[in-house]
Amino acid sequence: MPAASSAHLPRRIVVKLGTGVLTTGIGQLNTERIAALAAGISGLRASGVEVVVVSSGAVGLGMGRLGLKKKPSAIARKQACAAIGQSLLMQTWQRAFDPHGATVAQVLLTHEDLRSRARHLGVKACLQELLDYGVVPVINENDTVSAAEIKFGDNDTLSALVAGLVDAQHLVILSTAPGLIDMKGTGKILPVVEKITPEIEAMAGGTTDVTATGGMISKISAAKVALRAGCAVSIASGAEPDILARLFRGDNPGTTFIPAGVPLESRKRWIAHYQRPTGEILVNANAVPALRDQGRSLLAIGVTGSRGRFAPGDIVNILGPDDTVLARGETAFGDADIARIAGLPSEKLKPLFPGRKHLEVIHRDDLVVL
Repeated sequence: MPAASSAHLPRRIVVKLGTGVLTTGIGQLNTERIAALAAGISGLRASGVEVVVVSSGAVGLGMGRLGLKKKPSAIARKQACAAIGQSLLMQTWQRAFDPHGATVAQVLLTHEDLRSRARHLGVKACLQELLDYGVVPVINENDTVSAAEIKFGDNDTLSALVAGLVDAQHLVILSTAPGLIDMKGTGKILPVVEKITPEIEAMAGGTTDVTATGGMISKISAAKVALRAGCAVSIASGAEPDILARLFRGDNPGTTFIPAGVPLESRKRWIAHYQRPTGEILVNANAVPALRDQGRSLLAIGVTGSRGRFAPGDIVNILGPDDTVLARGETAFGDADIARIAGLPSEKLKPLFPGRKHLEVIHRDDLVVL
């Protein structure tokens, strides 16, 4: 049965499912719930909605097969759990979608796959091809090979990055949390959040679950990333019956975050959210309003110095005089050149770089205010 009138449905959504939703304990899949979720996703697909799934659970399943009671701290052991659990997870998803005639596709990602521009576009093209074929992509972090420098950190973050990558209109994060609860006020779930303020962030808490990562803190962080892509975000309990159908009928059982303003275009989203900056450029007080309020390029005259080692074309953070991160961008100068040109007006740069047409440290087209 269709979830809602197709006129009111998003064209494309991402559904993120936490380990607590998919299991009844360490290594024990909740096959009934997975089947119900597959039915809900299939209902949306029948109404014309394209669905991408981000599924946790591989490490927990591997832990169960190895008889482990808590998540291993050793990276190699955690990777072994993921290697064992991932195939079990995909088998379960395919069985759940079989009654609905849908094919699933496994897509395993590391942060490097989305950080590198060429690989970023390659993943985007692959996911589009799968959706064009009517396949349900099931995405997870590639924990078998992931190390600290290439990890997303949690699947909430991964789901937000995927939502931006595929230009989804809605990200649904289903976990054991029923939504964002106003613990210091009414004690009730906030149905709608129009802006993520410090007060909203203060309502978030971590997690003590032995197989989970992040908790509400990571969900709020993920929501901030997705909202900048113009993607609405809903956080709700995956244990609620018919949760997806209810959500897209307008019955909001959790918390929905509403995007505001003009979403970042694709390349600026890549700069803002898919990178791990290699260094920092420090700017003076005059540069702050020029970048933040006037949308200007960063010029050498506004630069006071740098930190870290970086080369032209690297992504760096821009720090204001109070050491807070103001913006992020693709620098046209390496750290050695920054030391030479900091504080110089543009006309004094020309003799230092003869024949160079563009002398902006970071052009406004390559810069995103955070």
